[in-house]
Amino acid sequence: MGLEHGFYCISCCWVLMALLFAVGVMNLRWMAVLTAFVLIEKLVPAGQWIPRVNGLLLLGFGVFLLTA
Repeated sequence: MGLEHGFYCISCCWVLMALLFAVGVMNLRWMAVLTAFVLIEKLVPAGQWIPRVNGLLLLGFGVFLLTA
């Protein structure tokens, strides 16, 4: 059961975990923001729209960084 949950968790938000590690080493504020994203996705029982909104926000921020 633990392995099954671990694989689900890794496949679900591995990109956010990688971002937490990468930016957490450099900036504590960014780590707190990304941790809040993961926490909201995991705890708020609002269906599938919260992960999609978070994904769009992160995608938009990435495009912003590439064009700036």
